Amino acid sequence: MKAQVLAAVTRLIALLLVPVAFCRAPGRARFLACQWALSLRFPAEDLRGLAAETRTAFTRARAEAFWRDGQLIGLTSGHRDAAEQHRIFCAEVRRTGSVAAARRRVLPPQESSHVRGLALDVRPTEGARWLERHGGRYGLYRVYDNEWWHFEYCPAEPIRLPHPGAA
Repeated sequence: MKAQVLAAVTRLIALLLVPVAFCRAPGRARFLACQWALSLRFPAEDLRGLAAETRTAFTRARAEAFWRDGQLIGLTSGHRDAAEQHRIFCAEVRRTGSVAAARRRVLPPQESSHVRGLALDVRPTEGARWLERHGGRYGLYRVYDNEWWHFEYCPAEPIRLPHPGAA
């Protein structure tokens, strides 16, 4: 219920922002109003560090999801520098007790698409479902069976793997 109310409020804010966005960018008013409203709904998300093509694909896909289907898609995690990815990987090794087990959930920095700015972890689950159905039009694909939230920018549809450590 709370998610539905927040989604409705976000859509209302976007509609109210369209005239302001029109003054700023007449040909892109709906897109811009959508990005502003989503930044208010998901204030902690950070698109910095994403590769340009990943950022463009993501913002275009979520604008379509927003205006066409009323679906909100937020970014939980995008680019991570190598030190952050290493910290996350080491924590998973400690938690699971082995490198092999850790690799089923987190990759080391030299293998992570997050470090290259090509990976996105999204929310909510409905947004991830929308992206799984329509993201290919933007080059965004779910690449691991065990991570419903993880998408990567790829020019062609990749083979889906059971988990990050699978070769």
